[in-house]
Amino acid sequence: MKNKNTIIYHPELSNISKAAVIGDNCRIHSHVWIGAKVKIGNNCKIQAFAFIPDGVTIEDNVFVGPHACFTNDKRPPSDGKAWQPVLVKRGAKIGAGAIILPGITIGENVMVGAGAVVTKNVPANITVVGNPARPL
Repeated sequence: MKNKNTIIYHPELSNISKAAVIGDNCRIHSHVWIGAKVKIGNNCKIQAFAFIPDGVTIEDNVFVGPHACFTNDKRPPSDGKAWQPVLVKRGAKIGAGAIILPGITIGENVMVGAGAVVTKNVPANITVVGNPARPL
């Protein structure tokens, strides 16, 4: 599950699947939920209370703020039959309380503002805010 220099703060307070792949030099704070089919790259920081379900891939150098919520099911409960993946490309920053809907790709170096609801793919190098998230 974890690699070189990765720190998971208070793992007893989190639900992190042993099957999740977590890269080197990551910081995972307490009270997070990380599913079995999650891949987290190197040098990532996942803040407290983040929810990262199966099918989410987070590339290198990504920041996920507190209470950020990724989703994988547009019409729950589908029991995994209709889950859609989410991809967060390298260097992206997800603000506190942001919600990322299923099937979304967040481009490189994107900034998702706090509380934003991302309903569509976000191209690289922009900032999105609001509900639904729109370029700033």
